[in-house]
Amino acid sequence: MAIAEAKGFRLIHGIVDSMWLKKPNADAEEYQELCDQIGREVNYPIAFEGLYRWIVFLNSRTDPRIPVLNRYYGVFEDGTRKLRGIDLRRDDTPEIVRRCQMDMLAVLANAKNSNEFRMLIPESLRVLKAYATNLREGRFNVRDLVISKRLSKNPNEYTTLVPQAIAARHLVKEGGTVHAGQSVRYVLVKSSSRILENRALPAEFLEEDTPYDSEKYVELLLSSAVNLLLPFGYDLKSLRTKTR
Repeated sequence: MAIAEAKGFRLIHGIVDSMWLKKPNADAEEYQELCDQIGREVNYPIAFEGLYRWIVFLNSRTDPRIPVLNRYYGVFEDGTRKLRGIDLRRDDTPEIVRRCQMDMLAVLANAKNSNEFRMLIPESLRVLKAYATNLREGRFNVRDLVISKRLSKNPNEYTTLVPQAIAARHLVKEGGTVHAGQSVRYVLVKSSSRILENRALPAEFLEEDTPYDSEKYVELLLSSAVNLLLPFGYDLKSLRTKTR
């Protein structure tokens, strides 16, 4: 950092093995020269990954003043995307949420700089609203809504019936063997009963006309959008308004 700052670069963000730097009008050659100099002076190799058109570093949702070290997304000058710590990188994200976030990012990726990025946010929100509308109208295949969660306990050890525990108990009731550490796949479903145990159905029991809980999935979409746009003032409350 000291070497970079002495050369006129400003540190934007840093984690254990990476730095993001900015210097007006600096080109790739100047960044590479900096890497070479750092390598010589500290006797440790450092690589130049590339120049970004724009990059968004995400903060904690519980306290927006606190940055999260390894959650960010951006686009290099050649159009390649760099994504870390967002929903579509998680194994437990349902396909419908992953696709919505990818389509929102596809819109934002057209931005050539940070100003254009901000101008494209309304268009990305139209993508979000279209997904929410289609969910509410039942236009998605129930297989695209499957959520996969790993059990931290055996099914009968849960005191709070989270959806993965409910799904696991369904499997056990039907003669299956389910244990802590195992992943359970399920869909959040509508139920005519108020009994909580009827709200998560294992993927093994799905049928094409299984009635899913559209509002639960809309909330998942909104949460994934907040994960992208919270730095720009979009929280769950504001996005709920925009998707009605």
